[in-house]
Amino acid sequence: MARKDTYQNRIELLQGTLDMLILKTLQWGPQHGYGIVQALRTRSGEVLQVETGSLYPALHRLERQGWVSSEWKQTESNQRARFYQITAAGKSQLASDHSRWQQMVEAIAAVMQGSPAGGEE
Repeated sequence: MARKDTYQNRIELLQGTLDMLILKTLQWGPQHGYGIVQALRTRSGEVLQVETGSLYPALHRLERQGWVSSEWKQTESNQRARFYQITAAGKSQLASDHSRWQQMVEAIAAVMQGSPAGGEE
């Protein structure tokens, strides 16, 4: 039952927003996959919960684009993990994505708060 409630309360990310969110997280500093997931969950007030099945394909895609680089390092708990960091091209992409996302948010808000032209809601 709890699993069903969790699923029902889950908010799906809009396509393309995961890449932007990962880049934003990496702008705060290099992170391993688990750290990225935790940062997204914590910063979103537990709303955004990214599954590893979505995270790692996105990280590989970002790395192929040249927006993220990675290297193996030791974690704070002395485990070996791949750490990702945003590149200069990734920072430029993040700025572009953020601008387009802001336009989308404003456009959706305008539609949701408005009434039909010349009519009443």
